[in-house]
Amino acid sequence: MDLVLEAADRHLLTPYVYPAGWPEGEPCRQLLSLFVITNLGALALYLFFGTLSYYFIFDHELKKHPQFLENQVSREISYAVRSLPWISVPTVALFFAEVRGYSKLYDNIEDSPYGWSGVFLSMLSFLFFTDMGIYWIHRGLHHKLFYKRFHKPHHLWKIATPFASHAFHPVDGFMQSLPYHVYPFLFPLHKVTYLGLYIFVNVWTISIHDGDYRVPRLLRHVINGSAHHTDHHLYFDYNYGQYFTLWDKIGGSYKSPTSFEGKGPHDYLRKLREK
Repeated sequence: MDLVLEAADRHLLTPYVYPAGWPEGEPCRQLLSLFVITNLGALALYLFFGTLSYYFIFDHELKKHPQFLENQVSREISYAVRSLPWISVPTVALFFAEVRGYSKLYDNIEDSPYGWSGVFLSMLSFLFFTDMGIYWIHRGLHHKLFYKRFHKPHHLWKIATPFASHAFHPVDGFMQSLPYHVYPFLFPLHKVTYLGLYIFVNVWTISIHDGDYRVPRLLRHVINGSAHHTDHHLYFDYNYGQYFTLWDKIGGSYKSPTSFEGKGPHDYLRKLREK
């Protein structure tokens, strides 16, 4: 995040926003800047990719499903927009620790212990590490002690749209993002790679809510896609994973998506039309 902060300071904040006498490295200024940048960035990612997905990928026929709520799209957006600033508070604290040099993020490929191969390996390990972390956090949020208070709001959307992707209770939203932020404090990671992965995970979160259930046949039971996550919203106790089905299979919570078996939301709508 220090790359983003440096770019913002150089092109906008120092010449146009802050007084000349307020140093760029001053902690209060960095915290304030990070809070604004994090909120604007999260909102931009959510609205930009959510809108693209909603208009070009999401099947609007799903809005005819009986479990699709009245005014659902506007409610999803409203809930997400109200939650994102609260989610950003602890997120900014972690970004601040990164900026102050407490993480293992590095600037140059030469700083990687294994060069370019280390960069690619870190991308894979990031995906598998965060998938594992999100699985157990997500599953824990379904425990009766936490579900009703923190996770149930996200399950209001049985037939979700891409805009449901970030419509979480703030505690829920931050907890499920925590593995992304913890990783660079435990393992070396290139700063640009981290930014790219941060964008990727936001886009992926949108994609598993987009109602497009197509997955290459060979990967149907490997990749956790929209079909898997739709069944999670419908049946609650299955498919907690984020990218892969690995931990659901290890944890006994894997369910073959009903959409792959001719029993999904689209099939239900087709049967309604045939009656």
